[in-house]
Amino acid sequence: MARDPELDLRGKLVRRLGLLREMLPGSFVERKRRCGKPNCACAQGERLHTQYMLSVLVKGKVKTYSIPARLVEEVRKKVELHKSFEQAAGGICDLNLQRIIREIEGEKKAKVRDKG
Repeated sequence: MARDPELDLRGKLVRRLGLLREMLPGSFVERKRRCGKPNCACAQGERLHTQYMLSVLVKGKVKTYSIPARLVEEVRKKVELHKSFEQAAGGICDLNLQRIIREIEGEKKAKVRDKG
């Protein structure tokens, strides 16, 4: 029996989802800011401090969490994993939609042939 390349692709996408179990939703944000101390170099606009944040939607509201330096790379990677998940899920949905559309169109053509 011939292999269906779409089913093979869908299977690969589904298997990749297991790698994404550590994903985090939201956006990773890096910004420069002043700390508020009057004697700090940042008060004159020099050497602004870097702040890292995770911005997520929680119960319909945007929440922003400050990320400590020790977790920056981990959080950044986990947010990227979520983007990969969205791409894979979109690919699976596209393949499934294409298959169902072909099936529906095939049934319509069969009905037309049967009537004719």
